[in-house]
Amino acid sequence: MKLENYKTVLYRQEDGSWVAEVPAISGCYALMPTREEALAELTLVFQMIAEEYSAKGLPLPADTTEIVNA
Repeated sequence: MKLENYKTVLYRQEDGSWVAEVPAISGCYALMPTREEALAELTLVFQMIAEEYSAKGLPLPADTTEIVNA
């Protein structure tokens, strides 16, 4: 699986920093000063988590994230 196979949530914090996260994968998030940096860091975090899963012989979780407008 690749990061592109997962939904990414991106939002701005009150202090102006940005969070990028993949809700389907526990711990797969990045907090950075800019939107671009958060997305770039998320790519690195995803790769690291994917390598950990692979080393353990486990598949990455399926993306069951739904986008709903409340």
